[in-house]
Amino acid sequence: MKNKEQNAQQETKDKIENEEIIENNEENEKVSNSTNTNEPQHEADSSEEETIEDEEEKLQEEIRNLKEDKIRVLAEMENLRKRFDREKIDSIKYGSVNFARDILSSGDNLERALSAINQEEDHPQSIKNLIEGLKMVQKELSNALEKNGISKIISINEKFDPNLHQAMMELERDDIDEGIIVQEIQTGFMMHDRLLRPAMVGVSKKPQQNKSPDNQNEKEIKNKD
Repeated sequence: MKNKEQNAQQETKDKIENEEIIENNEENEKVSNSTNTNEPQHEADSSEEETIEDEEEKLQEEIRNLKEDKIRVLAEMENLRKRFDREKIDSIKYGSVNFARDILSSGDNLERALSAINQEEDHPQSIKNLIEGLKMVQKELSNALEKNGISKIISINEKFDPNLHQAMMELERDDIDEGIIVQEIQTGFMMHDRLLRPAMVGVSKKPQQNKSPDNQNEKEIKNKD
């Protein structure tokens, strides 16, 4: 009887010990599993942070590119606006260049007609009235040209300027320096700050020096021979 009880107690004891061993093993497995799961989680968090940083850098780069594009577009728009304003001003100021040149031709003919009339001659009253009428037309034409920014180029006694004058001849003058305009064949005109028509002029030059005495003596000797 005692042996049976002892055996039963021993079995119970062994059973309890086995259960404790099983529980300990289960706890160890849980701890091990928990440790194993934490390591991949940590690695996943690090990878996610790197991905976020890369995306932020890409976004910052895109923002910088967009800012540069915006600045470039604004600069181009400003240049286009300035160019349009310049073209608009030029169109207003110089749009009638061809018409102005045609008017200048008519003014030249009018001036030639007046210069051909002998002012000292005693003309009939009708001719005098015609001359006065032509002078009035000439004055009105000159005023109209000035109102539209067209002005005469002053040439006489001025230094020859190839940007404003067109030399038609050279005239020997000993009393003035070379390159001075001494005659105006056709009046030149400016339209605002642009050349509308160059002035046709005669330019002074020094007269040629007389032949040297040696040459003169040689000529006399030849004549004696």
